[in-house]
Amino acid sequence: MRPTEDRPPSTPRWVKVVGIIVIVLVILFVIIKLTGVGGDHGPGRHMPTSSGIDQGVKQSWS
Repeated sequence: MRPTEDRPPSTPRWVKVVGIIVIVLVILFVIIKLTGVGGDHGPGRHMPTSSGIDQGVKQSWS
């Protein structure tokens, strides 16, 4: 067995915990995006339609 002076310091517990949490969140994000479970959320739902004309609104200019 090597003396403790020869070993490099171990990674702190909080670094390991934060790393695990980040990995889990990234995996969840990828699963949600691939399966479509998240629904129609995001900035794309606030954009105008591809034609640029809103179908439900008619404006009369006089």
